Amino acid sequence: MTASGPVAPSPRDAAASTKARGDAAESRALAWLQARGLQLVERNYRVARGPSARGGEIDLVMRDRDGTLVFVEVRQRGGRGHGGAAASVTATKQRRLVHAAQHYLLRFASPPPCRFDVVAFDGDAVEWLQAAFGA
Repeated sequence: MTASGPVAPSPRDAAASTKARGDAAESRALAWLQARGLQLVERNYRVARGPSARGGEIDLVMRDRDGTLVFVEVRQRGGRGHGGAAASVTATKQRRLVHAAQHYLLRFASPPPCRFDVVAFDGDAVEWLQAAFGA
């Protein structure tokens, strides 16, 4: 604190804080999904689209009990304002997730069934949207 009041966090500190909150939400979602029978395959799978275009990242790749590969997007918001956490998975975000999933599936000679889920945290509420969108 300075004589004039609290010091605003630096952009680096704010980014680190946002990253820490995101990591905590992913860990919470992972534990929540594992308690429901899904198994972790991979965490934070990233793919680049090109030098001037953003690629995509899949927060969690899970395997459901029936063998389905589940690509999970984790979202967290303080409350349900502006549609809540689930509504923040925009069409652009969905395209990036699909791109990353297509890249991920290239490792399989015969890709397994798969789906895109969203785990949304709005404050203390958890919402699991299975098959939230299609490819």
